[in-house]
Amino acid sequence: MTDISMTLTEDQQTLKRAVMDLCKLYPGEYWRELDDKQEYPHEFVDELTKAGYLGALIPEEYGGGGLSILEGGLILQAINESGGNAAACHAQMYIMGTVLRHGSPEQKAQYLPKIATGELRLQAFGVTEPNSGSDTTKLQTTAVRDGDHYVVNGQKIFISRVLQSDLMLLLARTTPLSEVQKRTQGLSVFLFDIRELDGFDARPLRMMLNHSTNVVYFDNVHIPANSLIGEEGRGFSYILDGMNAERILVASESIGDGRWFIDKAVQYSKDRVIFDKPIGANQGVQFPIAKAHMAVEAADLMRLKAAAMFEAGMPCGAEAN
Repeated sequence: MTDISMTLTEDQQTLKRAVMDLCKLYPGEYWRELDDKQEYPHEFVDELTKAGYLGALIPEEYGGGGLSILEGGLILQAINESGGNAAACHAQMYIMGTVLRHGSPEQKAQYLPKIATGELRLQAFGVTEPNSGSDTTKLQTTAVRDGDHYVVNGQKIFISRVLQSDLMLLLARTTPLSEVQKRTQGLSVFLFDIRELDGFDARPLRMMLNHSTNVVYFDNVHIPANSLIGEEGRGFSYILDGMNAERILVASESIGDGRWFIDKAVQYSKDRVIFDKPIGANQGVQFPIAKAHMAVEAADLMRLKAAAMFEAGMPCGAEAN
């Protein structure tokens, strides 16, 4: 079993404080105005990129920070703990992991340095479809090899940040479901530039929460054959591999959310005075806040365990989930 540190190192604490200091430049008013207008936080994301935070998990040899999954999580946690919205940019951290772990040397050299500097933005992850829901093995978007291209046809839904991305990571079926022995076979992953791509259409969806969500259509879209990541037909395992990282990172955001909400609740319980005493003096108010605090602290411990196991290369599906 790998060692699990129960406390953050001084460097990790410094990292978290630095991100929170940056977030002070973007207070609640900034986020509320964007949400009212259904707009994307371009300035905030650009600032994070320039500071190197969105390239934190990219190895130093490709211009990134070379940090661990825990440190990536601390960056996202700090954003939400400050009242911001890391979901506007978190996908870049875990999407690029598929390229890092399964891409060719040429693909890594082509994309990772530009993602690290912000020259290219990778925020779009095309998996979910209207007819397959969460059953990824039954997705219907196809990619058929035609010479030095693949021809993509199909539809994706609830795909965030397409209009704010330069690149998309796409999961599509390259072998029909009827021709494979296992449902998880015959799926492939592609990374390609979606700017000015003929037959590619993204249409925004209005959601309860602003995640810049879209429905995406592929109508005989031709993408270069070298867009394929890894081996054809093994895309399902590549996607699963990246989901553990995604869950650790998103859990970190939720820990930040929990701490922000608890801080707000505590402050309100002190400020709100009824019958000449703050409502926080009542156990009926204290106990739910204490229970929430315990749940967040327990989640933090599980996040630390999952991150340590992930970094050690150990199976961590249960812990990440």
